[in-house]
Amino acid sequence: MVKAGDSIPNVDLVEGSPGDKVNLSKELASGKGLIIGVPAAFSPSCSATHIPGYIGSDKLKNAGKVFVVSVNDPFVMKAWGATLDPTSKTDVRFLGDPSGQFTKDLDLSFESAAVFGQDRSKRYALVVEDGKVKSAHVEPDNTGVNESAAEKVLGDL
Repeated sequence: MVKAGDSIPNVDLVEGSPGDKVNLSKELASGKGLIIGVPAAFSPSCSATHIPGYIGSDKLKNAGKVFVVSVNDPFVMKAWGATLDPTSKTDVRFLGDPSGQFTKDLDLSFESAAVFGQDRSKRYALVVEDGKVKSAHVEPDNTGVNESAAEKVLGDL
């Protein structure tokens, strides 16, 4: 499983449409950043507490570039981002990992086909600095909102 000191995987994700590729290893090669992984866009905990906790935090500005990643298609992620941050008051970017390859390369996927139709991402937050994971906050039960909650992760920034 991903840990402090690991590099961000060199995998293309998608933003808004299938042709709009985003590579987080390049985006976060220098400076500070935050990658927030969720099991599913529009799911109850993701939509009601996890991501709104980040969007509503005054400390988010200290995180650098911020990305939300889910094993979803880019259209779902775009719609979800518009729902959670309709006025785009933050610079949080919502990225799809349709094949789950980025999630697998982080060793953060879990078997969830019975619920989601395919394997999904554990809930996590990775604090990144100069292309390396500075700290990894991964939920031990895959889906809870404790270790990866905004107040815990952003409190140390």
